[in-house]
Amino acid sequence: MSATRKILMLHGYSQNGDIFSKRVGALRKAMGKDIEMVFIDAPIILQPIDLDGDPSNVSLNSFGASEANAASSDPALTPRAWWKANPERTTAHGLEESLMVLRDVLTRDRFDGVFGFSQGAAMAALLAALLEKPHAYEPFLLGGEAPHPRFQFCVAVSGFKVSDPISDKIFGGSYETPTLHVIGKTDVIVVEERSKALLSVSANARVEVHEGGHFVPSQAKWRVFWREYLRDPSEHVPSPGLVSKSQTNSGMNTPPALDYL
Repeated sequence: MSATRKILMLHGYSQNGDIFSKRVGALRKAMGKDIEMVFIDAPIILQPIDLDGDPSNVSLNSFGASEANAASSDPALTPRAWWKANPERTTAHGLEESLMVLRDVLTRDRFDGVFGFSQGAAMAALLAALLEKPHAYEPFLLGGEAPHPRFQFCVAVSGFKVSDPISDKIFGGSYETPTLHVIGKTDVIVVEERSKALLSVSANARVEVHEGGHFVPSQAKWRVFWREYLRDPSEHVPSPGLVSKSQTNSGMNTPPALDYL
């Protein structure tokens, strides 16, 4: 293990790297000097029409007033996405572009793991699977090889499975990167059915449930958990949440029951 753990941080729909960094500020402060969080921007810039009328996505209305005002006046805070889904949620428009952006990031630097929230969590899991099976999407390759080693771990907060033929090919039956799935008990944005779809392809999963909704939990007990987990995900860190369940890679892809949601 390197002296400093470097984590790739992927923001949710209608956020960007700066906004996500601010929203998890309490976590960043709790990490100490041995954990570095690297926040990047998704390539797809969202317009006001993209943010209205879709209850499945977090719009500017969920930002604090200062964030919303800043986003409207500062181009650097423009809301972004990793893709835009069609109305039927069968295609993720822009997914190819985002994978190329992430390929370039992974070419320039090395990361121990990836941490994503909401749409970023979906992308984090997809990226972890792609590093296991890079030939599943040939444009991702550099010189015929993956641009980066497999991640040691993945964290998916309010995650779901990307609905797109590219995603289906990358995940295949399942992926094996140890993945911590954090689910909000009252999350009405990423509901149980969407969470289960990602869990169904996560062959080495740990599930933690927090009391709230669609956000990264950062109460004191969660800050302790995040710090200890990110320092060494291979160690058993006591659960900070309502429910903790693990699913090891035993060849079974059935996720643990989410009857607590």
